[in-house]
Order: sequence, then structure tokens, then C-alpha cells
Amino acid sequence: MPTFLLHLRGNACRAGDNSRQGTLCSLQLKRKAGSDGESIGNCPFSQRLFMILWLKGVVFSVTTVDLKRKPADLQNLAPGTHPPFITYNGEVKTDVNKIEEFLEDVLCPPKYLKLSPKHPESNTAGMDIFAKFSAFIKNSRPEANEALERSLLKTLQKLDEYLNTPLPDEIDENSMEDIAASTRKFLDGNEMTLADCNLLPKLHIVKVVAKKYRNFDIPKEMAGIWRYLTNAYSRDEFTNTCPGDKEIEIAYSDVAKRLTN
Repeated sequence: MPTFLLHLRGNACRAGDNSRQGTLCSLQLKRKAGSDGESIGNCPFSQRLFMILWLKGVVFSVTTVDLKRKPADLQNLAPGTHPPFITYNGEVKTDVNKIEEFLEDVLCPPKYLKLSPKHPESNTAGMDIFAKFSAFIKNSRPEANEALERSLLKTLQKLDEYLNTPLPDEIDENSMEDIAASTRKFLDGNEMTLADCNLLPKLHIVKVVAKKYRNFDIPKEMAGIWRYLTNAYSRDEFTNTCPGDKEIEIAYSDVAKRLTN
């Protein structure tokens, strides 16, 4: 379960409402602590919102929460509600997708960057990878392993093809030369968007966990995916919001099933 709390207080601008621009007065992000009770724990949903806030350039604070100690302040803010959630002017939002939409709305231009992709296809690229990975890693039947691995590889191949296919704005209609393959850094271009905030944390988990518990590597031939990951690892917005590999492995130690006859 996602284990963070994002708490908004005060007023914020709505898109097109410049009179209230910049009046966001307090933004706090609380996310799951790691195995030591302090470091960043594994939660792709937490990292997704953390990345959005970082990319927006908004000032906010981050606190890790050790849920083993069941902090009372979480229940006091929204009794009966499980993280993740935000509260804003007394209203509680619990759906991660709606939280993302809300942040894109209130943290709006001209003060904050717009992060929505220009190309709708970027939002759905790689969307089924995590489900295929989960089936693969949770399987305990050796006879089903090969088929599940092929299914995961198929979804990874689709993502690789998308990353290697030039986007419309990469193609110069006046040029006599055709672009054979895209060289863009991220899903929608050379800058991160909401689509990357959603996919990258999950893709990194797939890379780490599949290697640890199934000795499975994303094939090196998938140059588009490796270019994508390499570019992500060069950005503070990703690396500084990402849990350590060991924390990810620990999080899946009870989830990843041994292949037994």
C-alpha cells in the first residue's frame, strides 16, 4: 500500500486565475520510511508525487514516516483514510491520479511548469509493464515462469519501440532525410513530464527486483529503454526521490515467490 501523506494548507491558484498566483503557503510531503525507520522507503506512488513537486519547482518539505509506529497524526488528519491522500482547505483527496491532476491544476503557469505530455500516447506507453512484472515475480510455478517472462518481455518491447519511434515534433517536414530512430531522452521529449513520473519509478523497480529474484535483465538490445533509464539516472528529480536498491529488494522479499515444484 502507498504510504505517504501530502498535506496542502492555504490558498493556491487555479489555472487561469493569476490574481491568486503564488499564494500557496505550505506544502508538506510525508512518505514511507525505509527499513531503518528513517531513509526513503519503496513506494512508486510516493516517488511519483515527489518527482512532480520537484519538477514543478515548488518549495516543500519531506518527512519519512515509520508506519510500524502508527503515527497518530495521520489518522487525526483524515480518520479512516489510508495514505496516500492530500488535504486542501478541509477537502481530502485520496486517489493518486486525482492528486496529480490537482497539483497540475493548482501549481500552474506562469509560476509553475506545466508537466502534461504534448502527445497523448506518452501517457499510456508502458502502462501494462508493472502488471506483467507483478504476475511474473509473484509466480511460484516453474512451468508458468517462461510464459510469464515472455509476456513481460513483450510489454517491454512495446515500450522500447515507442521510445525509438520519432515523435511528430522530431520530424522536419522540410528535410530530405528520414529520421530512422528517436534520440529523445524521455517519453514525450527531452524533458520529464507527468508520464515519466508515473512510469520511471515502476520501471526501476522492475529492473531491480527482476534481477534480484529471477536473475532477469532488461535485454541490452532494448536500446530505447536503456537510453531512457540512463537519462533518468542522470537527473536529480529521479535519483534523489528514489529509494535505494536494497530498500526495493527488502520490500519485495515477501512478495517475490520462489519457483518450487
